[in-house]
Amino acid sequence: MAEIKFCTACGNELNIKAELCPKCGVRQAVKGGGSNRKITAGILALFLGGFGIHHFYLGNTGRGVLYLLFFWTFIPAIASFIEAIIFLTMSEDDFEAKYS
Repeated sequence: MAEIKFCTACGNELNIKAELCPKCGVRQAVKGGGSNRKITAGILALFLGGFGIHHFYLGNTGRGVLYLLFFWTFIPAIASFIEAIIFLTMSEDDFEAKYS
């Protein structure tokens, strides 16, 4: 028996490898790669976080611009150091739920 999952929008049964739901056409979230994404975000926050690069990477453009505007105060650098610790200690499921 093929492994199944359910569409996140309409609940239709799908093959586990399906990217799109044939019934409603909604793209399905892909599991996997979260660990690499989490680690990348943590490393970016640690080394380039004062410039907000990790926020651009995660799709939070507004916050990234805010970090760029205030990088000279070193406040974003301190905040990004804390965020790096949070990213690297957060479980993969929590990270994916928050940043996907």
